[in-house]
Amino acid sequence: MWSEAQLILPIRKDINLTLSGALRIGNDINRLVYERAGASVSFNLGKYFSFVPIYYYIATQPVAGLNGRENRLSFDGTVRLPVGRFTLSDRNVVELRFRNSTESTRYYNRLQLERQIKFNDVELKLFISDAVYYDWSVNAWSRNRFWVGGGKDLTKNLSLELYYMKQNDSFSRPGNLHAIGTIFKVRL
Repeated sequence: MWSEAQLILPIRKDINLTLSGALRIGNDINRLVYERAGASVSFNLGKYFSFVPIYYYIATQPVAGLNGRENRLSFDGTVRLPVGRFTLSDRNVVELRFRNSTESTRYYNRLQLERQIKFNDVELKLFISDAVYYDWSVNAWSRNRFWVGGGKDLTKNLSLELYYMKQNDSFSRPGNLHAIGTIFKVRL
């Protein structure tokens, strides 16, 4: 189970500060395997492009006895385009990872197709997405993640997303994962 919460604070019309935290429960929903806290500032540069510098502090315990700590700086550029009744987004991210054992750089590209639908007067956002990761520490395309899910605005300022994620990874342990996740967003 992957859970994330985001508090989104508008600074100006085209700039937002986001404070976030995430927890991942693993080992057959038996214990925490990942904790993350961070902050980002999103700059909407025109109608279709955003740039987001991000900082995260991450603690991991993927298997018993293996603990990791990481300070991560990420730089995210996303293009979002309307395509008929859909929205296509192309997210490109460079991550500088400062871990307790080593430093590394990783790039990933995430394509997402989403659509707003109305079902019995209930408005939902459905999405399908795929991301591929290149890790310079192993000089390889190391990971692929696939998501399918949906979201709903619960109030004017609160929204919820629910998704399924499948990960194939040739280098991490555990590498191949299936997860159900939630993202709660509060906009002030």
